[in-house]
Amino acid sequence: MNINEASIFETLESEVRSYCRDWPAVFTSASGSWIRDENGREYLDFFAGAGALNYGHNNPVLKSALVDYIVSDGITHGLDMSTVAKREFLETFQRNILEPRGLDYKVQFPGPTGSNTVEAALKLARKVTGRSAVINFTNAFHGMTLGALSVTGNSMKRAGAGVPLVHTTPMPFDNYFDGVTEDFQWFSRVLDDSGSGINRPAAVIVETVQGEGGVNVARPEWLRALATLCSDRGILLIVDDVQMGCGRTGPFFSFEEAGIVPDIVTLSKSISGYGMPMALTLFKRELDVWGPGEHNGTFRGNNPAFVTSRVALDHYWSDDALTKTTLKKGARISECFANLSDQFPGEVSHRGRGLVQGLVFDQPERAGKVCQLAFDEGLLAETSGPSDQVVKLLPALTITDDELEHGLSILAEATLKVCS
Repeated sequence: MNINEASIFETLESEVRSYCRDWPAVFTSASGSWIRDENGREYLDFFAGAGALNYGHNNPVLKSALVDYIVSDGITHGLDMSTVAKREFLETFQRNILEPRGLDYKVQFPGPTGSNTVEAALKLARKVTGRSAVINFTNAFHGMTLGALSVTGNSMKRAGAGVPLVHTTPMPFDNYFDGVTEDFQWFSRVLDDSGSGINRPAAVIVETVQGEGGVNVARPEWLRALATLCSDRGILLIVDDVQMGCGRTGPFFSFEEAGIVPDIVTLSKSISGYGMPMALTLFKRELDVWGPGEHNGTFRGNNPAFVTSRVALDHYWSDDALTKTTLKKGARISECFANLSDQFPGEVSHRGRGLVQGLVFDQPERAGKVCQLAFDEGLLAETSGPSDQVVKLLPALTITDDELEHGLSILAEATLKVCS
């Protein structure tokens, strides 16, 4: 077949592509919560770049600052050199995020992706403790590089590594046994039993809400018990806030509701504010045992991302207004999903926090059918969970009430068609 006779995507791009298979359109522009294809059709975006666009597409406040910076010949690529853009970001992050929450974290720029920051967190925990084992949880997702895959639960993604993924042990996430088994009974027992065969781990890594795992929400009391378990045994607690941080669940950090202070926190996705590559690894000051250059990366100094992140932090996080509206919108989605669950008891249920919400189908294939019908009506939504049984919503935090209602009506109609 001649390259001009078929789609360039099908001819040249790897079979590994995924989202484009569910959304067969060629997109050309976007603003706010809307994305447009080359034929001029508009789609309401309940996906938001897998959570990388918490403030919407081409947010005008951030775009203006970015354009000004580029036009002024501001530094674009800086590795870990000191720049004005980095200084202003750090000052703003300290003023608007760390200080109001009483957090005395050091900030590391590990590289531009979620996997980069997870790798840095795991390496640091092992360096600090001198131990190699890490505890992760069922249905966890932490990234696609080897270290991050080793603490990921999805068997298909793990198989892609092609080598044994070692030095990690999975434990049951909150409510994994539907409340039948005491959550930490076995976990604490094997940690304290010298005959259990479980080595004392360097760290435990956890998501407060497992997004890719199916919108599984850890209760605040479970997270507090986990933090206490780790503290009592000298185990570092890593909270992976790559997708759930930057306000996705309401507060800036998803762990704030539980009142815990993790030893290490990973951030990426929406930390740049504009969808540009950027990641942070945050850790308690006494854990900063890195030697210069011991963990680095060519693109850890993405200065345009520092600019948009600084503006986002000043514009959206100088008060709690965004947190309040996020929780309000999340409650509206939960209300809509509760009504659908009541209409189909035993077949449909729901769960979530803030603006990460999941509609769960007892017959997994129905979730995909709902998303396909929604796409046909101009709405982007993805599935998640081990069987892709959950319709996962990640709309922009800045979505309007009218846009939210429009999208929910499309999803409700699709669910009624599939389940009736």
